[in-house]
Amino acid sequence: MQLKAYLENAYNIKYNPPLNELWTAGFSLPFTDPKRDEIETFDYVEIFDNGKRIGMFRIMDSEEEREVHEKIITYDCEHVLSTLMDSVLFGYHERINLTTRQNIEYLLSKQRIKHWTLGQCDFTKYFSYSWENEDTLLGPIYSIPKPFDEKFQWTWDDSSYPWTLNIVRYSEEITGELRYRKNMKGIKRKVEAKDVMTRIYPLGYGEGVNQLTIKSVNNGLPYIDAPDFVRELHDGFDYIWVDRKFEDPKTLYASAQAMLLKACMPKITYEIDAIDYELIDPYKIEKYETGKLVRLYDEDFNIFVDLRVMDRQKDDVTGNPLDVKLVLENKVTDLGTIQADIEKRQKVNEVYSQGTTNIDSQPFQDNCDPEHPAIIRFQIPNDVKNVNQLILTFETLRFRAYERAIKGGGAVVGSTSAGGGTVSSTSSGGAIVQSTSSGGGSTQTSTSGGGSVQTSSGGGDHVHKMFHGGGIVPSEPSTIGLYTAFSDPGRNTAASFYAKGTGASLYTHGSSGEHTHSLTIPNHQHSITIPGHQHSINLPDHQHEIHLNPHSHDITLPDHTHEIEFGIFELYQTPSKVTIEVDGNTLPFDSIRGQDINLIPYLAKDSEGKLQRGRYVEIKITPDSLARINATVTGRLFIQSRSGGTY
Repeated sequence: MQLKAYLENAYNIKYNPPLNELWTAGFSLPFTDPKRDEIETFDYVEIFDNGKRIGMFRIMDSEEEREVHEKIITYDCEHVLSTLMDSVLFGYHERINLTTRQNIEYLLSKQRIKHWTLGQCDFTKYFSYSWENEDTLLGPIYSIPKPFDEKFQWTWDDSSYPWTLNIVRYSEEITGELRYRKNMKGIKRKVEAKDVMTRIYPLGYGEGVNQLTIKSVNNGLPYIDAPDFVRELHDGFDYIWVDRKFEDPKTLYASAQAMLLKACMPKITYEIDAIDYELIDPYKIEKYETGKLVRLYDEDFNIFVDLRVMDRQKDDVTGNPLDVKLVLENKVTDLGTIQADIEKRQKVNEVYSQGTTNIDSQPFQDNCDPEHPAIIRFQIPNDVKNVNQLILTFETLRFRAYERAIKGGGAVVGSTSAGGGTVSSTSSGGAIVQSTSSGGGSTQTSTSGGGSVQTSSGGGDHVHKMFHGGGIVPSEPSTIGLYTAFSDPGRNTAASFYAKGTGASLYTHGSSGEHTHSLTIPNHQHSITIPGHQHSINLPDHQHEIHLNPHSHDITLPDHTHEIEFGIFELYQTPSKVTIEVDGNTLPFDSIRGQDINLIPYLAKDSEGKLQRGRYVEIKITPDSLARINATVTGRLFIQSRSGGTY
């Protein structure tokens, strides 16, 4: 930085250095001061109090008053810490499991002009933070120690550039004493009990059932109680504290606890009209700077009280250099209150994504069987804050196909071997069957060439009975019969005889002996005449037995194609039960249909009992036979719109 001018004619110099807040200052110049032309808005000015450097400020506003007898110009200034209001924190920023130093350095890195760096940091905390579209960097930086349960103070070194920001623990050293007739001219004591609380119900982001509470980190309780000794003094003061910037229950709990400890007792404030003893202390020992601990002796109550200097205001450094106003408190104002005091200047917006409840429906329809279950997969994204509900509704239908017949290339197929066996046919009742009528006809056989046929040797030797004796003639006949026969084998000589007697049988004298016959058949034809007729067949009740030996069949299928018939074809049956698994956990349910089945107890969870994010949920429905599953998974999800674009 380059020095432009010394403003030796400045007067009405004032400054106000509140603890953990933005300091302000001001001064006036004669309108006719030639150095007025050197001063421009946003110039930096160092303020001194009788040689003691107060700090570096930035000129912001100016006001001219031109009267007949006097013309002046007054400048209002802010401490250079206000340069952290020049840059913004655009978009959404989340910091998880990082140290206090890392978080502050991250925010300081967002300065468009790097005015500030981090120096001393006495705290190492691992709270989670998130910011979205902040109009300044100072607001997010001031929010860093908000969850702390330790007392802290923001300090800085603005004597060299870039400036250095520090966050330190309070010193418990007593640096000065206030009492009448030494350095105290007047005292005003104020007790504020209207903001006392002995139980606090903290709420973070969201709304309704989706609003963040501390139950998950506080044994299921949504509130925190003040210490026992406080509640023995006064109890029954409840307070609901809502700060939607908090998205982590641990950080919300810590912030609420710190707030409760600061607000469980009435706030006692002392406003002291004092003499700036530092200017007249011959030993230069006592200090009454902002953030220091001083001891006040209250003569009226005859008590000593150790109080923290919250503000040390001077209204006229040049005109009344010894007049100083001190604001002392018995406790430190909560940073939430501090932020509220400067919100008009900071213009911290309220455009945080609080989120909204969305209904997500995942339909599913497909065929399945015991070896190929129906698998429903869907994702729970990382930015889902809460899963309010996840239910399954399904029904089991008949297996469905969409065509019949497919192409075949032909082949020789050997059937499996058969063991053979004897098979009895089913019984038949028999019947009388009449053939169809026949017209008959004359049928001529084929021509035969005839021939000589010799019979086989038959042994042929035999005798013939000539006459059979049959009894006794009662009387001799009147005539005697004459019989003639051949008397030689060639039948050439004849002989005659007559016979009478007792009727005995007469045989030939000898036999012809063994012989054969020769039969000569001339060429001839046979003519058969078949008249018109019918046949009647009577089939009695019967069975057939078929004996099959062990065998196999070879079937040859030539190359061929089948015409495909398109359509919707359903199996004739449905399964009798199904098995449902969610993330590997089996449900105690086997019905083939279900309505609004709660899946939450069966989903995979993390170490804190919350449903795992950034992964796919897998639901398996396995039937005991061919089936078609028609299912819908409906989820009520609380999400925040912090990812993706606006495409």
